[in-house]
Amino acid sequence: MSILELIREPWPWYIAGPLVGLTVPALLIIGNKSFGISASLRHTCAICLPANIKFFKYDWKKEIWNMFFVFGILLGGVIAFSFLSNPNPISIDGNLKAELATYGVTNINGMLPEQLFSWENLLTLKGFFMMVVGGFFIGFGSRYAGGCTSGHAISGLSNLQMPSLIATCCFFVGGLIMANLILPFILSL
Repeated sequence: MSILELIREPWPWYIAGPLVGLTVPALLIIGNKSFGISASLRHTCAICLPANIKFFKYDWKKEIWNMFFVFGILLGGVIAFSFLSNPNPISIDGNLKAELATYGVTNINGMLPEQLFSWENLLTLKGFFMMVVGGFFIGFGSRYAGGCTSGHAISGLSNLQMPSLIATCCFFVGGLIMANLILPFILSL
């Protein structure tokens, strides 16, 4: 098997999981840095909007490595999409397809069904809730929780932080409530 074939295939959890998990101690050991992505928004605001806001008044230059890290993630995503995309349709369980069809979602050709995520749908009540209200809650929630799901679940738990354990449990409970109670209501709008 060539390297390109190895990269094109999904990696099993027992390979990918430890690689992600080992990023946290590697950053701590090598540079005394904390793994996290949502903090880059704060750094971006501090760089671009040097206003007299206390939250953005800090030495962001010490955290510039985080911006390169995020840029690397974006670049990796672009390269993977451009050169390593799987041309086959996304495999979705038949029961999920049937349930989505009851809400009018039948065209599932990509990661984001056009019947839910499109410019035309943005102007509908369903689309507004899915994209604008949902995006606001994700941004507000990650700021209010002091980090995103990845930051708490990967970095916080590996550092044995009790607030991260609480936040991660709340993320899972919130996800269950959203997927089973709120999302069906929004999809039926």
